[in-house]
Order: sequence, then C-alpha cells, then structure tokens
Amino acid sequence: MSTAPTSTTATATAPEPIAVPVTAVTCLEDRAHVERAVVLDLAAGVQRLRLGPVSALAVDRTLHADLTADHPANVLDLRIVRTWTPRGPVPSADDSALRHRMHTLEEERLTLEQRRERLQARLDLLGRLAADVLREIGEGAGAGECEGARWTRELDRVDAERETYAEQLRTVKARLAALDAESGETRRAMDLTEEEPAELVGHVELTVEAAVAGPAELRLSHLTPCALWRPAYRAVLDGDSLTLESEAMVWQRTGEDWSDVRLTLSTARSASATEPPRLAEDRLTLRDRSAAERRTVDVELREEEIGELGPVPVLGLPGVDDGGEARVLSAPAPVSVPGDGRAHRLPLSVFTTAASSEYACSPELSPLVTQVVRFDNRSGHVLLAGPVDLVRGSGFSGRGTLDFTAAGAPVELAFGSRDDHRVVRQAEESRESAGLTQRTVVTRTVRLHVSRFSAPGEQGERVVVVRERIPVSEVSAVEVRLRKEACSPVPDAVDAEGIARWDVALPPGGRRTVTLVYELSASSKVAGL
Repeated sequence: MSTAPTSTTATATAPEPIAVPVTAVTCLEDRAHVERAVVLDLAAGVQRLRLGPVSALAVDRTLHADLTADHPANVLDLRIVRTWTPRGPVPSADDSALRHRMHTLEEERLTLEQRRERLQARLDLLGRLAADVLREIGEGAGAGECEGARWTRELDRVDAERETYAEQLRTVKARLAALDAESGETRRAMDLTEEEPAELVGHVELTVEAAVAGPAELRLSHLTPCALWRPAYRAVLDGDSLTLESEAMVWQRTGEDWSDVRLTLSTARSASATEPPRLAEDRLTLRDRSAAERRTVDVELREEEIGELGPVPVLGLPGVDDGGEARVLSAPAPVSVPGDGRAHRLPLSVFTTAASSEYACSPELSPLVTQVVRFDNRSGHVLLAGPVDLVRGSGFSGRGTLDFTAAGAPVELAFGSRDDHRVVRQAEESRESAGLTQRTVVTRTVRLHVSRFSAPGEQGERVVVVRERIPVSEVSAVEVRLRKEACSPVPDAVDAEGIARWDVALPPGGRRTVTLVYELSASSKVAGL
C-alpha cells in the first residue's frame, strides 16, 4: 500500500494554503527525514504558492523540492515562512469542553483566592482589635475603673465576628482544595486526550515557472528534529521452537502526525563528523635491559573478556549499536505515528526457528542457574542491540538484552534464572617452593556444590552445565597444569580460553559436588605471582 499524492488546483491569489501530506519518513537516531508529495494544477507563467502547514521545526537548509520531469516547470525560489499566533486568555468556540471547564475553574480559583486574602486581612484586623480591647480592660482595671458590661459587650461582638469570618475562611479553603483536586484531574485528562495547539506554524513558499498549464507532481523533503527510534524485541519460547518479533520503538514530537507513511529506520549518524582522526606521533625506542630486569620476569593476573560475535562494546556510546556500519530497516506496511512524544511500538519482522536450551551456571560470576536459549538469526537482517521481552509457556517472564547479531549468526538469549537450583562455590589456595629447582607452585582447589530443590511428584533428571575458568599463561616462565587425578569428576571439556565445563545431571532433590584442582608453577625469576 502506498500513499498517493493529492491533487490541488494552485493559484497565486488563493488565500488558503495547499496541503502537502507526509508520505514517507526516514527515522534516524535523533532526527527524521520527511518526504511530502502533492499534485498541483499549475497555470502558465510565474506563480507563488503557499504550501502547508508544515512543522515549524523543519531545518531550512535541508528543504528541497522536485517537480515531475514530464511537465515543463522550474522551481525558482523555495523557503519556509513561520508565523506566531499566541493563544488568547479566553478559550475560543473551537476549544474542547475540558479546556472551557479548566478556564472556569481557574476563574473561580482566582475569585476565591482574592476572597481568602480579604477574609484573612479581616481576621488579622479583628485580632488586633481584640488585643486592644484586652489591653484597655487591663489598663482600666489597674486604674480602678469598672465597666464590666461594656467590656463584655465589646468582647462578645469581636469574638462573634471572628467566628463568622473564620467559618467563611474555612469554607473558602475547603472549596480551594476541592478546586485543586478537580483542576488536577482535568489537567491530567487534557494531557491524555489532547495537546496544546501550536503557536508557531510553518508554511512553504514556492515560486515556480510553468511554460504551459497542467498538473505537476511536487515532492518536498526536509530534516526535522524531535524524532528518534530504538530497536525492541519479543521472544516467545515454546518447547524446542522460538519466535522472535523485531519491533521499533518510535518517538516523535515534530508538531504534526505521520499518518499512513512509508517508514524507514536508519542508524546513519548524519550529525557525526566524517573526517578521519588526526594521527599523532608515537616514537618507539630500544634500550638494553638492565641486569635486574634480565634476572626477573614480572607477571600479573588480568581479566580478559572473551568476545565471540559483534563489535567490541564502547562504554558510554549513546544511540544504536550497528556494528560500525549504517543499517537500514523498513516497516513492511504503512504506519501511523502521532506527534504526541509517546513511545509507539511498530512491527518490523517475525520468524520462528528451532532453539536449543541449557541450564548454565558460572559460579565465579553468579550463583544462579540460568536457562540459556541458542538459535540462529533467520530474520534476513541484522539484529541490533536492544531489550527483549521474554515470554514462556507461563506468560511474561522478564526482560533481557539482545546483542548485535549478524544475519544467519547464532544468538544466545538468557531466559532468567531458576529458583529451584542453588550453587555454592568454595576456593582454597596453597603455596610451596621446591628446594632444588627454586620453583614456586601455587595449588588452587575449587569446590562447587550444586543442589536441586524439586516439588513433590517431580520426575526426570535435569542437566546443569557448570563452567569454571582456569588461568591461561602467556609466558613460558609460568606453567598452568590441570591435575586430573585430583579433579572429581574430570571436566568434560576445557577450551583454549581455559573454561572448564561439566555436564552435571541432577535428579529431583539431588546434590552433586564438583572439584577442580590446578597448579600454577613459576620459576625463581618470576615476580608478582
């Protein structure tokens, strides 16, 4: 389905602007490229047309217009003209009932606030009057005067007026509190159902020259900020199959709605500099090692992250991880995105493929047993890094993270931990030195206690893949040896990165203990071990 350009008769004297609907949008990381199309009935000669309204956020220098080649017409001038129309203090007849109700509440609130101030001033004055009467009574009693009837009458009158005005003040404050609550509810209803009309509106002024009268198709394009997108996914695990839905979260507050547009999503960073970085001098010098350096070898233990797929992650990098290459995705059907600034979830692709799962645990990193699902990317396009909603047979089970994955590449997705498993890790280390060879031997023993807590009536074994790492030496002066005779049981496999793996089968309510023993042997020249 495609959006066809609308046909409009254009005259230079027409007071009403010609509508130019949005037909296609290319959404970038922090902006959007908007395309518009309309069919104009041009008259012969030079004429100026007013098109719009368009978003007032449109970038002027990116505005571009094209006319169809089959019509002899040329674009002479093109510009964006913005007009500012401030809203009046009183709602107009076209405003909604909520806006009129809000105006009525504000007027009543202003009246009540003025009345509250007057009542408060009257109470303050009566308070000072009561203090003056009491002072007069004290001075008169001290001078021997006795006017009890007058003093009682004046005090009663002041107290009666104070009670009357205090009651009126309490009534006004109660009404103000009720108005605050009603105004808050009305304001929230307005925020959910409508938005403030734009005070700044843009129009495109187009000057064209046509040799003959006739219809011509006009295409406008420009960049606009306040629009962005991010990838999102939904993974549904059903036994040995997994369904992955790729979606796009789109936000836009450009001042206009996108209705039934062709949406393209791109990771291109048009605002980033494209120049290569400047090269700085890096001088390398050679020198002879000293006698002390020749006698010793400094070593240290360091942590290395094993990277398998995708680019090396960069800390603090904003935006979408696209592997260093601009990626382009397209929505399969026309979409509509309101300009309300809220997140709108739009479908991109969906596929179902076979999946294998295992219950894995790395006790050195976490004592939790996690269900890891592996499958191939059959979407036909790259999977950008983003959040994944995880759904199993029991329903929504949590949210995970999907890393950058090329088309056809394997994917690993964690579906959360198991509450019915527990792993406890214990590590011991002993150090000794051989007298003749002067070699230092460090023996490390790691014990992993794996337990399964099963519900009554649960049957069948469950295999838990336990992984523990062994140091890998990069220098010949340090040797690492796995003591298989002391391991219980012997690891099922040890890869080149030193990751030892056991497939531990646990029956319902079962417990197993895995023991790993390895040695680090270093010569006397090694320091820092």
